[in-house]
Amino acid sequence: MTNHKTIKNIEQELIDDFSLFETWEEKYEYLIDLGKKLAPLDPAFKTEDYKIKGCQSSVWIHSHEKDGLVHFAGDSDAIIVRGLVGLMITVLNAQPAKEIVNAPLDFIDTIGLSSHLAQTRSNGLRAMIKQMKMDAGVLG
Repeated sequence: MTNHKTIKNIEQELIDDFSLFETWEEKYEYLIDLGKKLAPLDPAFKTEDYKIKGCQSSVWIHSHEKDGLVHFAGDSDAIIVRGLVGLMITVLNAQPAKEIVNAPLDFIDTIGLSSHLAQTRSNGLRAMIKQMKMDAGVLG
């Protein structure tokens, strides 16, 4: 038996983590920390081909399939958005393509992120999720 965490398990861990913070300032700090933990993205993937359309900031997502799982790497030139990239990679990385494509990602609303992001960041997050799901659909 594998110790593979499902998307739902990871979402619940993030809901629990976010619930530890009382203010949105603390939650943003946690988000920024997630971005700081991202592995550096290979400069070869910081091109228009990997850039997410619909983000005000520059966001790049690279995906590949290995051993039946979809792996993501990403980066952004904006600190909060880099945190959002880290958040989505935390949830979707190393998961089966079908699970990524079908994941409702309800945790975003549960932690209150939808209502606390500026409209442009919210649109960018949706564009990032859409691209990650499309990539998984192609790779799966």
